Amino acid sequence: MESTLKEQRGGESVLDLSPRSTVGGGVEDVYGEDRATEDQLVTPWTISVASGYSLLRDTHHNKGLAFTEKEREAHYLRGLLPQAVISQELQEKKLMHSIRQYDVPLHKYMAMMELEEYYDFLHEFMTAVKQNYGEKVLVQFEDFANHNAFELLAKYGTTHLVFNDDIQGTASVVLSGLVASLKLLGGTLGDHTFLFLGAGEAGTGIAELIALEMSKQTKVPLEETRKKIWLVDSKGLIVHSRKESLQHFKKPWAHEHEPCNTLLDAVKAIKPTALIGTSGVGKTFTKEVVEAMAAFNKQPLIMALSNPTSQAECTAEEAYRWTEGRAIFASGSPFDPVEYNGKTYVPGQANNAYIFPGLGFGLVISGAIRVHDDMLLAASEALAGQVTQEHYDKGMIYPPFSNIRKISAHIAANVAAKAYELGVATRLPRPVDLVKYAESCMYTPNYRTYR
Repeated sequence: MESTLKEQRGGESVLDLSPRSTVGGGVEDVYGEDRATEDQLVTPWTISVASGYSLLRDTHHNKGLAFTEKEREAHYLRGLLPQAVISQELQEKKLMHSIRQYDVPLHKYMAMMELEEYYDFLHEFMTAVKQNYGEKVLVQFEDFANHNAFELLAKYGTTHLVFNDDIQGTASVVLSGLVASLKLLGGTLGDHTFLFLGAGEAGTGIAELIALEMSKQTKVPLEETRKKIWLVDSKGLIVHSRKESLQHFKKPWAHEHEPCNTLLDAVKAIKPTALIGTSGVGKTFTKEVVEAMAAFNKQPLIMALSNPTSQAECTAEEAYRWTEGRAIFASGSPFDPVEYNGKTYVPGQANNAYIFPGLGFGLVISGAIRVHDDMLLAASEALAGQVTQEHYDKGMIYPPFSNIRKISAHIAANVAAKAYELGVATRLPRPVDLVKYAESCMYTPNYRTYR
């Protein structure tokens, strides 16, 4: 193939990559390194390169003062840029110096947001990491903003082995607590109603996994099981009349109901079995809200999941005292045991550390190439299965964190089993005893015995 740069009217240069016939009637490979021209080596994927004003307005291709004298001549940039030529390295230093001059973090954030090759950079990384390490490389997303977290998970979930701990890890550990709490509450997940305070990535991620588990257990369509779950955001209860103004990840939770402006109004109207806080705002489970939960539940389930402790929706002591010791309580932050009316209550901690090590370990030992929602359900069920009667007697719905190695081995085994069942495991043959295999693969920081 022969590549030519044709000048056209209107100040645009077009890189001609049309096939050229070669001796023998074949078509020459434009990407062959032995025949690539300079243009092809620089931008082999480019069909046309804008020039003049169009190039300077294209944030993907504009290099600012880094355009060389030759490039400025070829792409009609004379008179559109200052005379100086500044290298990319110097541009980077100037930008970082400018950002570091800001004292207010918000100003730094705004300056960084104006850069936003953000998605291009992430795509370059995701492409490169897969090319270098193969299909089985595991990428964990952590602490991404809501609008980025959901889009990135949706984009790469079908092409890479990825999971988002804030969305999926949090969801899995909370679902485990709910499954375990059924031994105290009675009934199945489908028999209960859930109300969330907070509708960000954590809240909606948890809600979706609960709905999936209910659908799996009852064989009821997902659209129907979602109706057992309600969310409250900063504007009140998410209802159908608000649907047009909602972010896309909130829309599945916009059910038919009269608007409720406050959490207390929503609790009284919905009468949930479980109240789950993912708002990031402390003291929002007020005495009135908790007492309302206790008014129509023999054992209200209250999960104050926001971190750190100062941002917890309520404390363990408040939950137990305001419900006269009837609450089943778990939190995202650690709380000390609480004594009330002569009984000691041990609050559970819905910590992602219960899930993501075992989940990741299960993916690795099975050689999985994709993460499936059923694997998250498998992780939740494995964690819930580690709660014993002794734990229930203390009001606990999570096993002690001191047993994390044993817990992680069981989670890994359950996740790996699901990977084999779904046909996405590549490590063959499948080990006969996955729990023992997981334990044998674990790193143990002990000295070896020498003979």
